[in-house]
Amino acid sequence: MLETALAFGADAVYAGQPRYSLRVRNNSFRDEAALGIGIDTAHSRGKQFYVVSNIFPHNSKLKTYLADMAPIIALKPDALIMADPGLIDMIRETWPEMPVHLSVQANTVNYAAVRFWKKLGIRRVILSRELSLDQVAEIRQECPDMELEVFVHGALCIAYSGRCLLSGYFNHRDPNQGACTNSCRWEYDVQPGKVAPDGDVYLIEERERPGSHMPIEEDEHGTYILNSKDLRAIEHVQRLTEIGVDSLKIEGRTKSPYYVARTCQTYRQAIDDAVAGRPLDLTLLRELDGLANRGYTGGFYERHPDREYQSYLRGHSESNRSLYVGDVMGYDAEGRAEIDVKNRFSVGDRIELIHPRGNLELTITTLHGKDNTPVDVAPGSGHRVSIPLPAGYEGAFVARFVAEQHAP
Repeated sequence: MLETALAFGADAVYAGQPRYSLRVRNNSFRDEAALGIGIDTAHSRGKQFYVVSNIFPHNSKLKTYLADMAPIIALKPDALIMADPGLIDMIRETWPEMPVHLSVQANTVNYAAVRFWKKLGIRRVILSRELSLDQVAEIRQECPDMELEVFVHGALCIAYSGRCLLSGYFNHRDPNQGACTNSCRWEYDVQPGKVAPDGDVYLIEERERPGSHMPIEEDEHGTYILNSKDLRAIEHVQRLTEIGVDSLKIEGRTKSPYYVARTCQTYRQAIDDAVAGRPLDLTLLRELDGLANRGYTGGFYERHPDREYQSYLRGHSESNRSLYVGDVMGYDAEGRAEIDVKNRFSVGDRIELIHPRGNLELTITTLHGKDNTPVDVAPGSGHRVSIPLPAGYEGAFVARFVAEQHAP
């Protein structure tokens, strides 16, 4: 994931220690050795590596925090991303030279709060997702000497900047301790309840927990525990660069390297075009539509009806344009590219190679399987096939155009 992000245009990556961040799941950075490799890899390519330490700790974790952080600080990450005032104070007192970025979990929504954190030595503030473009612009105008970062793509929590309790309520896995089970994505049934004197009451029942009912309320702002669409703000990159935002952030937790390649490549082009004064290339929207997503929303950057934020019909990811089907591992003696298959594809399918040097579209004319035998289909994960490809595409991701799938 890290190497893919750097290869496809990211200027920095962020990764968290499981014990002190909200990144417990699918996290290979479990000790200082792994973090050291990540930091060295980023620095060797002239990029930056931020260590996430944004948990809201209970007392027991305070007792081990400084001792556990000492070897991490020695690795010289470019910044720590933090949220808890107590932990921030401990870091600032012990390692005052260590840059600290304020996490989105701190819910910073106004310029007075930005000024407050600057007084405490914070280098950069990652603003709350609940801000409009005009509000971000006002914060920049009022705080011209503070680095600002905003999210532009990825999953949204049905909570205030991620401060959710739903997962902890259902199965005692606290999202604020890094153990979120994405309960907002589950399938719920709504049932009428007893009518209270002040109005109607509804109960929700999660599919895997029949008989367990939880009251749900809705006000003029909407309902907050149903599945959210994913954030896509590439349309606003030009405005954000004009405002002077220092960093645009992609949320990629539990995603695939293919997802990372696509999003980094797309937003890299959008940023470069905006800085050069070129308009948004509308084909970039098509590239992002091809990724697995829960439907897209522009979030709070521009005001929309409440229904625009929520996806009532599905909690699973969908891809309407393309499907990740394999990785190019190298070339065989006949000059054909060897594909490590991830999903089914076949002769006649139109595919796209996603590579840092540039992407390439082509139609599969032949497939060879085990023992160099011609085949019509690459069945799925666990198989290897070879296809004729131009040289130089080692390491490319292979995507099949879904709409153009070869008829059986």
